Amino acid sequence: MKSLVCGLMLSLIPGMVSASEIIKVEHISPSNSLIRVNADQGEYILLPVQEGAPMSHIRVLADGRLDETLNIMLAENKIDYFVPLKLKGRDGDNVLLDIRCDAGRSSMRDAKDGIWTKEIIVSDEFDTTNREKYRPLYHHTPLYGWMNDPNGMVYKDGVWHLSYQWNPYGSKWENMTWGHSTSKDLIHWESHQPSVDRDALGAIFSGSAAIDKTNSTGFGENSIVAMYTSADASQTQSLAHSSDGGYTFEKYPGNPVIAYDRESRDPNFFRDEANNRWVLLLASALDHEMLIFTSPDMKTWTLESKFGRGYGSQDGVWECPDLMELPVYKLNGEPTGKKKWVLICNINPGGPFGGSAAQYFVGDFDGKTFTSESAPEVTKWIDYGKDYYAAVSFSDAPDNRHTIIGWMSNWQYANDVPTKQFRSANSLPRDLSLFEGREGQTYLASVPSPEVDLIRGKAIKYGKSGLSKKGKNYMLPAQNDGVCEIVISVEPKDENPVEIKLSNKAGENVVMTIDPKADTFSMDRTKSGLTDFSEHFPCVTTAPAYSADTKKYDIRIFIDRSSIEAFSSDGHFAMTNLVFPNSPYTTLTVSSPASGKINDLKIYPVKY
Repeated sequence: MKSLVCGLMLSLIPGMVSASEIIKVEHISPSNSLIRVNADQGEYILLPVQEGAPMSHIRVLADGRLDETLNIMLAENKIDYFVPLKLKGRDGDNVLLDIRCDAGRSSMRDAKDGIWTKEIIVSDEFDTTNREKYRPLYHHTPLYGWMNDPNGMVYKDGVWHLSYQWNPYGSKWENMTWGHSTSKDLIHWESHQPSVDRDALGAIFSGSAAIDKTNSTGFGENSIVAMYTSADASQTQSLAHSSDGGYTFEKYPGNPVIAYDRESRDPNFFRDEANNRWVLLLASALDHEMLIFTSPDMKTWTLESKFGRGYGSQDGVWECPDLMELPVYKLNGEPTGKKKWVLICNINPGGPFGGSAAQYFVGDFDGKTFTSESAPEVTKWIDYGKDYYAAVSFSDAPDNRHTIIGWMSNWQYANDVPTKQFRSANSLPRDLSLFEGREGQTYLASVPSPEVDLIRGKAIKYGKSGLSKKGKNYMLPAQNDGVCEIVISVEPKDENPVEIKLSNKAGENVVMTIDPKADTFSMDRTKSGLTDFSEHFPCVTTAPAYSADTKKYDIRIFIDRSSIEAFSSDGHFAMTNLVFPNSPYTTLTVSSPASGKINDLKIYPVKY
């Protein structure tokens, strides 16, 4: 992708031309304006955005034909950032923007008074150089704009394809399409043109993709087939396919292929080789259940069963399902030789600490029906932090791996976090398995994927040390704003808690507590830095540790510029929380009321 101008531009740079020089702006009513420009004037029109301004609805016409529609908060009296609207490549040279403002009559201002009419720029470039101190170093983010659910995740020919819900015209939710990134190592990502664009059937909501190895769909052997929700007045399910390894997609002319009579979305499918067919899960959002379909060709679908009413958390809409078979291990890590099925169900609201979260069910799947082994009132969570949602897996991952990625935010405040060039990142990739708990339940284990180790710099190693109430301080790496991985093994004394604190010179801190008596791990971000953008952000989150031995805890902690992900080394718990410190955390302090021990401590700077 060309270097695509994100932050506020105060002056023109080479290759940019002010609106008055080459485009014509006509105000035909207080709420309706027209912009005319020829596509050969530049690659992009850069539209100025002011977050919180009234929404403007834009119809983009090329040679008189409707080519695109979008919604954007055009700047009224200040500019927060610019977003690019593609000029070249449209089906016509004469581009017309028909702009209509949302403001009601009581608050309507003449469109001609808006600053956007004077600040539109035509340019051959759009600069995506990072302008955000909170943009993560080693977590996937969009180049610019809003991102939520990961979509269309598939592995092919050594490349991991990650599509995602994307707004290319602002850093708040709107204009949903599938953005697209690829990676060869699940850590370093390259951005591409959108994989699936909006069309007449509506916005492109979440979905999945997989390789059709047998040409069952008729789209070609080893083509990548994607299914997604087309969202307009209703939600229907549509197909697209790729013959170039997942970089470009062609939509199926018979869309939609499923038009269910209840609100349903986020199709997730896989190949059932034993029965020579496809299996699809579809979230019946408001009914709090998952619909299970089968199909020989992905074009004609049969509803086989439903699962979920009365099970798990029922407090919000059910979304983003996934279904997979995983190996089961004992609590101590020994294999049992058994396998069980896991149904992932993301929910919003209804999470354990408010807002959105990812729950799951363990049980059996016979090709048509999923049966939970737990009672309806049992709720299990993939991650016990506040910021892990829409978690789904990559299709066709190598070595029979089940690798998932989640959206690292929460719908309670996702639109309001303190970034503007972009909003939201994805979690680290995690590999899944199952383990048996002491009380007979089966739980999901998630560990950072082995590729994550690639970013480790040379370890700073510390020897064994005693614990005290005062605690012992360790300096975090100075490079890359303190971004690092901490691996620590502690041995509590007489079931006394152990406190692991990250802090900076301003006194901002995150406190993580291991409580061996309760066998829990908690994270307190109430004093972590910027928290006042939402009343829902300050919180303490707590996870059951499911430890094999409460006398010793081995923990991995991943710190990025605006997030902390903590895992037990065996993956029996995971916790993801955003943080926005005014300056990076510089000090790690480990303490305990009793004398316990630090058996091992390594701090890995991140090389990226």
